[in-house]
Amino acid sequence: MIERLRALLPMRKGAAAIVPERSVAGRTLLLLITIMSFLSAVTLGGVVLVQKSAIAWSADTGREVTIQLRPVEGEVMESNLRTAVSLAQATPGVSGARALTVEESQQLLEPWLGSGLDLTAIEIPRLVVVQLADPAEADIEGLTRNLEAVKGASLDTHAAWRQQLNTMAGTIVFSGLLVLVLIGAATVLAIVFATRGTMATNREIVDVLHYIGASNKFIAGEFQGRFLSIGLQGGLLGAVAALLFFALIGTAAGNMLSSEAGAQAGILFGRFALGLSGMIGIAAVVPVIAALTAITSRVTVGRFLSETS
Repeated sequence: MIERLRALLPMRKGAAAIVPERSVAGRTLLLLITIMSFLSAVTLGGVVLVQKSAIAWSADTGREVTIQLRPVEGEVMESNLRTAVSLAQATPGVSGARALTVEESQQLLEPWLGSGLDLTAIEIPRLVVVQLADPAEADIEGLTRNLEAVKGASLDTHAAWRQQLNTMAGTIVFSGLLVLVLIGAATVLAIVFATRGTMATNREIVDVLHYIGASNKFIAGEFQGRFLSIGLQGGLLGAVAALLFFALIGTAAGNMLSSEAGAQAGILFGRFALGLSGMIGIAAVVPVIAALTAITSRVTVGRFLSETS
């Protein structure tokens, strides 16, 4: 026994491992870290997708305003539409304006009224879509004043909707980051229990190491190296699994976007394309998980040895 343990004392390059490479505890911890890494990467990827979609939504809605024309007794709707379009096109910062047809207006009402309704007997409000060349330079106040000459006309800048959209996206991002923190805390606790369990299992070996002169620093370094290896393997497996997950979801979403549910998912997550920033974020999970595993194991071993010395 003494001769076998003396082999642990030379330089780490050729040293045998205190924690067996294929121990049950090691395999279980590897699986656990892989799962935690996968969940962290998927959560981080989801946060990136929502944030990218929110930025795109805000940019799109910020470049468009809508003129609503309500039916007014004694007013000719088509004439008011032409006037509103002319006023919008003459406004500085506007790149174009177009009045929606009756059929397009009816299609906008279908989500609330259902399809197949005959709305020809009802005079419904009409819309003019105004495209802005530069939202910062567009004279929205001037357009609002000019539209006062058109009875039943009002301008919607979509500011309230953009604020609600940004609030929703911010809430989702914050929730995702909170989930990441909780996953990290659960990972730390799992590593603490696994490390203490391994220390207790190898208590006899640790005692003999102390007897032949091994320092607490050396023993903690052995455990740190072993758990760093487990963290790297688990983090890499989890990150690769997450990338495959997003690739599969993106393929499935591409086939489902024609359906109503798929369209709603596409609005929130786009086409599940992570982009370079998302891939870098998922790749960053690997060193973070590995470092978290190594540091936690070293601190746990140090405290365990302090308590038992």
